[in-house]
Amino acid sequence: MVKHIILWTLNPELSDAEKAEVKKGIKAGLEGLQGKINGLTDIKVIIDGRLDSSNADVMLDSTFTDFESLKGYAVHPDHVAVADSKVRPYTVQRSCLDFEQD
Repeated sequence: MVKHIILWTLNPELSDAEKAEVKKGIKAGLEGLQGKINGLTDIKVIIDGRLDSSNADVMLDSTFTDFESLKGYAVHPDHVAVADSKVRPYTVQRSCLDFEQD
């Protein structure tokens, strides 16, 4: 199994209301990929419950059968469409951690 964890920081120029809508869009878009991408076994986007000690706004927690599936996800047209329309225009920082897990 391969875990793919992403943390995003939203553009600070967005209002709180805009940030809330952007977070909903990211969550709906990415979680909507479940069942559409070969090898993607689980996908969750965390947008609520953020504590003041956090320095990111949104977390993606996804699981793939193997590294090849993760590479396929990265270029899959459905994923690229979500990233280009729901994520990249509204984020200023991205951190990624990919790792193998038993």
